[in-house]
Amino acid sequence: MAHPGYFDAAAAAPLHPAAREALIASLTDGWADPEKLYTQARRARQLLDAARGATAEVVGVRPDEVFFCASGTVACRLAVLGTLRARRRAGATLIHSSVEHSAVLGAAQSHVESGGTALPIPVDRLGRVDLTEFAATLATPGVAAAALMSANHEVGTAQPVEAAARLCAGSAVPLYVDAAQSLGRMPIPPGWSVLTGSAHKWGGPAGVGVLAVRLGEPWAARWTPPGPEEGSPALPAIVAAAASLRAAAAEADAEAARLRPLVARIRATVAATVPDVEVVGDPDDRLPNLVTFSCLYVDGEALLHELDRRGFAVSSGSSCTASTLRPSHVLEAMGVLSHGNVRVSLHRESTEEEVDRFLAELPGVVAELRAHVVGL
Repeated sequence: MAHPGYFDAAAAAPLHPAAREALIASLTDGWADPEKLYTQARRARQLLDAARGATAEVVGVRPDEVFFCASGTVACRLAVLGTLRARRRAGATLIHSSVEHSAVLGAAQSHVESGGTALPIPVDRLGRVDLTEFAATLATPGVAAAALMSANHEVGTAQPVEAAARLCAGSAVPLYVDAAQSLGRMPIPPGWSVLTGSAHKWGGPAGVGVLAVRLGEPWAARWTPPGPEEGSPALPAIVAAAASLRAAAAEADAEAARLRPLVARIRATVAATVPDVEVVGDPDDRLPNLVTFSCLYVDGEALLHELDRRGFAVSSGSSCTASTLRPSHVLEAMGVLSHGNVRVSLHRESTEEEVDRFLAELPGVVAELRAHVVGL
């Protein structure tokens, strides 16, 4: 069970009971090399095939269109660079929203460093991509691929994937969708060519990424499908990831109905009880479990540390963390306040009582930190 006050499921959700059970069972039966022909290996192969089939069912593809990778980041890189590699004759330009995950932006940067081009498409203040600009850029010569996440990892806003997919189909350009925050939580819009997910976002074990490539879509791997990529996850982790994805997808509607009102309560209460605050992202068309707000006159890192001291684990896309030393590219692209930024992302073990305690303590925490600012 997660520690009370853990509100960072967008980074890593607590391990789902289905994942724990599958992991323990597969450690007993799935230790052999599934590529071999003896009895123990055939049992391991059965587990791998079953995991692939369960994952494919949730994603909505065939089992031979699913690959397991060493992480969600690896899956993103394979999706972006594999699609671009297969489309070299069509052009060398990748277009993507300006709020894609850093894993996607990192792959785009690798493409640029290899001589390609990457063109970011702006978003509005809610974090949604500008479809008019998307269509105009898509129509320029040399576009090889497009990338658009299903929903934003920092502010929760859902992207118009289905509409973007129609535009891409009209231009014969494959669309890659990073579904890390949506897979297992909400339906993925149709029309995509390549899709990725990350197991620890839906309650699976860390170190398992999912890559789905529709048959017939342009994509070139550095290894020969359907064999595993070098450094692919251990079989027990794959089995646990698939079991938890199936369980999370089965619970998704009920969990969304439970968590949406809690997120709405956070949005409304924070706006009403904390002065000089901006709640960001689309209030309605969004992930059911995530809410983000920014507090003026408060250092984001100090706010996170104080909340942690009081038992709340939250994240921040605000500026100046030890790893980035710069504001969130998502909040910058949206043109919204980035100071004192807090991302709250709930999960299947989050309770109404925990949310109420957080909302009761937050105004005092912000007020105390502001009191240390000269002149306030």
